[in-house]
Amino acid sequence: MRALVYHGPGKKSWDEVPDPKIVDPTDVIVKVDTTTICGTDLHILKGDVPAVTEGRILGHEGVGTVTEVGDAVSTVAVGDRVIISCISACGSCSYCHQGLYAHCLADEGASGIGWIFGHLIDGTQAEYVRVPFADNSVYKVPEGVSDEAAVMLSDILPTGFEIGVRYGRVEPGDVVAVIGAGPVGLAAMMTAGLYGAARVIAVDLDDNRLEQAKSFGATDSVNSGDADWVEKVMAMTDGLGVDVAIEAVGIPVTFEACTKIVRPGGSIANVGVHGKPVQLPLDEMWIKDIAITMGLVSTSTTSMLLKLVAQHKLAAENFATHRFTFDQVLDAYDTFSKAAETKALKVVISG
Repeated sequence: MRALVYHGPGKKSWDEVPDPKIVDPTDVIVKVDTTTICGTDLHILKGDVPAVTEGRILGHEGVGTVTEVGDAVSTVAVGDRVIISCISACGSCSYCHQGLYAHCLADEGASGIGWIFGHLIDGTQAEYVRVPFADNSVYKVPEGVSDEAAVMLSDILPTGFEIGVRYGRVEPGDVVAVIGAGPVGLAAMMTAGLYGAARVIAVDLDDNRLEQAKSFGATDSVNSGDADWVEKVMAMTDGLGVDVAIEAVGIPVTFEACTKIVRPGGSIANVGVHGKPVQLPLDEMWIKDIAITMGLVSTSTTSMLLKLVAQHKLAAENFATHRFTFDQVLDAYDTFSKAAETKALKVVISG
């Protein structure tokens, strides 16, 4: 088969590699029909994730068709169309029982890490992929849900919702600011309404993305390149600050931006993947009763979000802006990595 292989920082290629095989009775093999690229893949290619070794097939998002099933798998069969979750969960360890699949203790990849695709084992940017713990790690796609909608449930929709909206403790009537209008930030905007946010403020440097944000649930937008952007946000909250500030970029300046606009008693939910330390001004913040949360998605809400997508309550397919075939995967990476120029949100790669 062919697959997108990592060959060290800055190096990748579309290579001929061996087909995956069933290793454990809980495995399935999935023919990947549709996959996509995540910002985390770009972090890997920059060398920010040293656990990813040379020769690893990248990717942790996908929709496909089951072609082979291990003897212990009971919930899916050959021919089923499934979403491949970015998080693998054994379903039986203590963290899985708590719904913290991101910290699954199974020894597939590494104990305590649920994100293994394209990280610690071969991933989904390939014609076929082996999926461990299939009973807990794939989701059947209902009739009427397109591949383009379904693939957004592998990662970005549950990430934005679980780590942004849920961890941020969004409540009915809240004013929510999302710093970063990339795909995950937009997913947080789209799902903030599920918990009754009255106002969702998109904050970004890119006017194009701020305009796009309005179709994903943002009620207002502010360009953080403006000298008075903080004052603009504060003016939308009667000078008090936002109830919830969601960081969806992963650099120090955007986390610091959240600390400037959150009100006393509010929450900061960090969703972005940080490659450098962030200075936390506790000498100023300790007295403000601010809660700070962070985490890796556990995909415990995927089934619920899939029902909403199937009933057209969430237009997940709207994230797809560019389309490529598998043989064009290097072009897809080029387009995605230049999102400011290409206006790409999610690139869809199909076989």
